[in-house]
Amino acid sequence: MFARSTTIRARQELIDAGIAHVRDAVMPALMEMDGCIGLSMLADRQGGRCIATSAWRDEEMMRASDARLRSVRGGVAELLGGGEPEVEEWEIALLHRDHTSGPGACVRATWVRMDPAGTDRALDVYRSRVLPALEAMDGMCSSSLLINRGSGRSVSSVTFDSPAALEGSRERAAAIRESGTREAGVDVLDVCEFELALAHLRVPEMA
Repeated sequence: MFARSTTIRARQELIDAGIAHVRDAVMPALMEMDGCIGLSMLADRQGGRCIATSAWRDEEMMRASDARLRSVRGGVAELLGGGEPEVEEWEIALLHRDHTSGPGACVRATWVRMDPAGTDRALDVYRSRVLPALEAMDGMCSSSLLINRGSGRSVSSVTFDSPAALEGSRERAAAIRESGTREAGVDVLDVCEFELALAHLRVPEMA
């Protein structure tokens, strides 16, 4: 399965309107497209970064949808007061759910870069070492790993039940990140915490 993420730098006062538009207009239109199986949206209210991610049954279906969605992305960016949307396409390498998230859930996302030749090794480290450590943290709902084999970029997203659970996990998460990235031979590009504004990414268990 595959995913497309669209990142928009929003004006803080427009974030709620943007979330409502994606929920009420964009998501129903997406779900009518062949191969689309869901949508999620993350919002960093302090920094203004919003990320909408759609999931697709295969790469061909994802690519076929791109032309139809360009104007949709532009409309969302305009509504949010942001600039040109940043679009990335990914392979969904792993998704594990301990339990379904609820209202108030938060996400910590970590972007890394690796030698593309080492992608399978990094994935094995995440599955065998990082994921079990994440599962042991209080309030952890789910974890996903998206990869781009061509660029060597990857992003891990870990969902927590509440802001308190997210905050309480920071020290332990930093230690897991340090040991995991060292063992996998990857470089951390960015770490950001988000509100899980929309959670309809209906991807099956892929651990």
